[in-house]
Amino acid sequence: MADIVNLRRARKAKKRSEASDKAAANRAKFGQTKGQKAVQAAENKRAAKTLDHRKLDPSQK
Repeated sequence: MADIVNLRRARKAKKRSEASDKAAANRAKFGQTKGQKAVQAAENKRAAKTLDHRKLDPSQK
């Protein structure tokens, strides 16, 4: 004999599964590790500092 399936629960479970798969794909596509974020922040800080040092008038901040 077949098991009785609650269609509402099955539909919600399928939706959660699809959302989880999409979230995993987005993490892989767009996510950065903490180390990568730290390196990027250091590079941005270094670039800003270099730019400030090359200004002709020091009062132009």
